[in-house]
Amino acid sequence: MIKLGCCGWGFYKGGLKAYSREFQLVEVQQTFYKLPMLRTALKWREEVPESFEFTVKAFQAITHSPTSPTWRRSGIKVEEGKENEYGFLRPTSQNLRAWDQTREICEALKAKICVIQCPPTFNCTAENIRNMRKFFSEIDRGGLFLAWEPRGDWKDHPKEIRTLCRELDLIHVVDVMRRDSLSEHPVFYTRLHGLNPREYDYNYRYKDAELRQLAKKLRSLEGSHREVYCMFNNFNMYQDTKRLMKLL
Repeated sequence: MIKLGCCGWGFYKGGLKAYSREFQLVEVQQTFYKLPMLRTALKWREEVPESFEFTVKAFQAITHSPTSPTWRRSGIKVEEGKENEYGFLRPTSQNLRAWDQTREICEALKAKICVIQCPPTFNCTAENIRNMRKFFSEIDRGGLFLAWEPRGDWKDHPKEIRTLCRELDLIHVVDVMRRDSLSEHPVFYTRLHGLNPREYDYNYRYKDAELRQLAKKLRSLEGSHREVYCMFNNFNMYQDTKRLMKLL
């Protein structure tokens, strides 16, 4: 089954209710910047049809250090000297608590997938791999599938990605228009950021030929996966998703 959606509804005219009339799936972005109140998540769930699906982007406190430019929106005041207790998937009490809070939001939204996007500064190092192993082994997943999007130099370390995804039961998230996923998970998850020369330059509108190519890729992936999630994350995401719908 192929599922199409967008990364966020914040720029959609009419908000979540209007979005849910046009689409069946969304990746929640607010949860990355600052975790919402539980009652807010429950309200979102009530606003949409029962068949509508949320996926959730994990809180940045788990993945990003307090020096990240997005951290100022987190609502967390970090004590001096404790900066290294946040982010980078370190198995610290702060990160484990942030995960538990993220999982509670996922449960309120009845989400099946939580997206864990690491920053480009989180490279493939022995320390980061060690922390990943311990973090993912200790957390309570609550039945969630975990979709990991590594950035930085990980693209140069396919062997390590394959090993970690197999060992830790992770979905390897990629932009399928740029590279292939290296995980063997029955669920496939792609986030499309546009095809500008700079990979994470979101100011992009997909060409008709590119969408036809994407549709072909997704149909092929559908044959080898139980579910295929395709999430647009470019400035033209709402229009591009609707255009792709017509091709599938």
